[in-house]
Amino acid sequence: MKKAYNKWFFTKVKRAIRDYNMIQAGDRIAVGVSGGKDSSTLLYILSLLRKHSHLKFDFQAVTLDLGQGADLSPLVDYCRQHDIPLHIEPTKIGHIVFNVRQETNPCSLCANLRRGALHQAARKLGCNKVALGHHLDDAIETLLMNIIFTGKLGTFSPWVYLDRMDLTLIRPMIYLPQETVVSLARKEKLPIIHNPCPANGHTQRQKMQELVNQLAKDYPDIRQKILTSLQNVDFNNLWKQRRPLPQADTDSMKQIHNEN
Repeated sequence: MKKAYNKWFFTKVKRAIRDYNMIQAGDRIAVGVSGGKDSSTLLYILSLLRKHSHLKFDFQAVTLDLGQGADLSPLVDYCRQHDIPLHIEPTKIGHIVFNVRQETNPCSLCANLRRGALHQAARKLGCNKVALGHHLDDAIETLLMNIIFTGKLGTFSPWVYLDRMDLTLIRPMIYLPQETVVSLARKEKLPIIHNPCPANGHTQRQKMQELVNQLAKDYPDIRQKILTSLQNVDFNNLWKQRRPLPQADTDSMKQIHNEN
């Protein structure tokens, strides 16, 4: 491994794994690989990690065939060349989302179905952990989406234990900005599969990406500052959860509103 890689991305990945105790000896990890740059980069990084760290674990790629005609051959060839076991799980998710349910906002349903299929495949393969290719920009975009669209302050965690599935989800690239992931995928010529989804590039997340990029133009260190803030939450200066108003007060507020 090139020494420059340590400063560029590898040290940050190892720090995230150490900070959140993501990987232990004997783990068997299912790496969710969609064929996009993020998950392909994660697959590459875990290959380096197993070769150039003290961590002793097994991993394999798990890809969901959504039934939308995606050409998976670049990923198949890459895994074969690098001796990475690859499991392709056939599903009918594309048919369910777009033909059966005919969702106008398909992303939420699709994500739920993909999540369930990936978890089931991981358990079937005897894995105790699932690694996802989310990076720092993903966490920031999710934070903004929650604030803007649901009025909730929160984002996903670097790791989470799913007691119903007896699986632990880990996100080893959580400290890496998207720019690093894109550059690494390009430099290493990692396999990228065209996403045939009709909603590709037309989602609210795409708008959040544009918003984060715009913020970074004015505040170049915005990503690192948000990461730091997520790890240094000042609970004393966050508002307590609002208590429901008594019925009498609720009626009074309605009356005031009607009068105005």
